[in-house]
Amino acid sequence: MQLTMLGTGNAAVTRCYNTCFVLRDGENNFLVDGGGGNGLLRQLELADIDWRTLRTIFVTHRHIDHIMGVAWMMRKLCQAMCQGDISGEAVIYAHQELTGLLHQMAQILLAKKHAAMIGPRLHIVPVEDGETLDILGRPTTFFDIHSNKDQQFGFSMELEPGKKLTCCGDEPCHAQSEDYARGSSWLLHEAFCLHSQAEVFKPYEKYHSTVKDACELAQRLEVENLLLYHTEDKNLDKRKELYLAEGKAYFRGNLYVPDDLETLTL
Repeated sequence: MQLTMLGTGNAAVTRCYNTCFVLRDGENNFLVDGGGGNGLLRQLELADIDWRTLRTIFVTHRHIDHIMGVAWMMRKLCQAMCQGDISGEAVIYAHQELTGLLHQMAQILLAKKHAAMIGPRLHIVPVEDGETLDILGRPTTFFDIHSNKDQQFGFSMELEPGKKLTCCGDEPCHAQSEDYARGSSWLLHEAFCLHSQAEVFKPYEKYHSTVKDACELAQRLEVENLLLYHTEDKNLDKRKELYLAEGKAYFRGNLYVPDDLETLTL
């Protein structure tokens, strides 16, 4: 399985795209979030991923930098279904409150004939805290991250027996969610900025982590590979170098700070 980071930035970035990614297993793709707009389509094009193959989507929460790209995916998929350009069905998973918002967005933003595809062919399906579904042929458990802001879900996917990938959304892993992250082969965790620059970026005011915080957490939870995303973009040219240097002082596993469009083999 491969992971392609379509975007790695936080909500306010302008020099990279907002955090979203695709898990790829052969011809099967799983899109997680969509960033803040139709820039998603450009990122997919640059990553050589055909948007028509994104038939399984998960939206972590309602914030603009995660959901608006999904609105464009709804438009593209529904339009193509309506015109007969693609066959079959697609599904968008999200927590209960968010599925209601997605239905509202479809009715308000899409042409009526395209919105008519919602339900019969494009399914918006709520997931419950602790619910396990088959995603990419692997057991995947969705969980409430206990956000301090709006409700948000993450997920933990079994890559193979004894190995799992856990996505904690874009807030620090809460104590009530630690069992999902504990012992992960891959942990995807936000790191808003360097700890040394916390006074500049003020991550705690936004309920976010520093590189040091995320690395200390991953070390305590015995994570094998830690991937940091949802960062500031003021250090973008040297972000990888700076984040790795700070993080390795607190985390002894494998640390990754991917750029937009970077692909990792899991």
